[in-house]
Amino acid sequence: MAQTDLIIIGGGPGGYVAAIRAAQLGLKVTLVEREQLGGICLNWGCIPTKALLRSSEILNLIKHADAFGITVKDFSFDLKKIVERSRKVSAQLTGGVKFLMKKNKVEVVEGRAVLLGKGKIEVTAADGKLSQLEAKNIILASGARARVFPGLEPDGKLIWTYREALQPDVMPKSLLVVGSGAIGIEFASFFRTLGAEVTVVEVMPRILPVEDEEVSTFARKAFEKEGMKILTGASVKKLVKNQSGGANNVTATIEQGGNVSTVTVDRVIMAVGITGNVENIGLENTKAKVDHGHVVINQWSETGEPGLYAIGDVAGPPWLAHKASHEGVIAVERIAGVKGVHPLDVGNIPGCTYCSPQVASVGMTEAKAKEAGRQVKVGRFSFIGNGKAIALGEPEGFVKTVFDAKTGELLGAHMIGPEVTELIQGYVIGRTLETTEAELMHTVFPHPTLSEAMHESVLDAFGRVVHM
Repeated sequence: MAQTDLIIIGGGPGGYVAAIRAAQLGLKVTLVEREQLGGICLNWGCIPTKALLRSSEILNLIKHADAFGITVKDFSFDLKKIVERSRKVSAQLTGGVKFLMKKNKVEVVEGRAVLLGKGKIEVTAADGKLSQLEAKNIILASGARARVFPGLEPDGKLIWTYREALQPDVMPKSLLVVGSGAIGIEFASFFRTLGAEVTVVEVMPRILPVEDEEVSTFARKAFEKEGMKILTGASVKKLVKNQSGGANNVTATIEQGGNVSTVTVDRVIMAVGITGNVENIGLENTKAKVDHGHVVINQWSETGEPGLYAIGDVAGPPWLAHKASHEGVIAVERIAGVKGVHPLDVGNIPGCTYCSPQVASVGMTEAKAKEAGRQVKVGRFSFIGNGKAIALGEPEGFVKTVFDAKTGELLGAHMIGPEVTELIQGYVIGRTLETTEAELMHTVFPHPTLSEAMHESVLDAFGRVVHM
């Protein structure tokens, strides 16, 4: 039985980052991956969707070129080439991960791993060959997959998950998106910009339900202005595939407020969340516990099995690549005995949705802060008052900041508008450094930039806003 210092199961952003950090700390690392290095994020999630959305952003700019004094005639798009570019971007990055594994002397084993207990695993290669590995510590980073509801199962043809939506065989003229979280809204935004008639169904009272209510409200108005149809407080009860008599579409039965209606569309995208890959990996051979589709961990990502850690999507929400990477680093540094390691503060993890307009946030919403018994001061600043946003032709949206009225602590920040997925990191750093309103108000923001709206929102919370 081959022995190593650390075994990592799964080569996504949690697993491969953990492997690199472990190698930096002098550990002998073996990483086991059953499919492709980079995991869902690089191959079927974060990266390829951003490549698709970049194409739709460019198309949208061309549509409005006249407003910038530029005339563009007879333009069109080629969906096949858009998808091909997206796949090339993914391939480039997964190739980069392979290089990093080699550079850091991480042994990569291809195959499906099963936990045997007591620091042992068995790996089944593609050709069926079995091998066993042993290590004092194991990190489980097996990721997650699309959640499936009975009766609404995707078939990969008419009813898609994110995988099929990333490489569509046809450009649907009409589309039903079930779920309005980040995945659903990003695909809804992409296909709507390309011209599809898009209907979004959300069971919660509002879209983007984890975001601040004001952001959700603004986003809905913006999406509806672009022609998207949105049904909240609604659920899909049945999907009937029509594939006879020349038909090649799906009829959905939707219930909303006691009323039942139907809509027929070319394709359906199921975006109702994800569930951890906890099955068939030998967890029953360990003392680790599973709760609601994810492995239970403590603040150090330790499971109930000594020496077994779980990170990323398989360990539960928030299901974000950057959370997985950070958990991996913490777990490895804990294993290696690095001094001064801090547990992950989930409240400092930013969330980003790359729709149009973009959405980003960190920390508590105003409602959550009040529920927690905090007295708050809230600041807001609209991009219509920001010179750079006006020059860009993207003045829609706003920045909202929530502070503790007594201490000045930045409790949360919520943004919708141009490039807010880049801007949010300023507030993330502020929260990580335990910044108060005083430091933020005395920080010099460059002019003209979109970031000035962040400064103005802080000033507004304390009655000092300048440009509004």
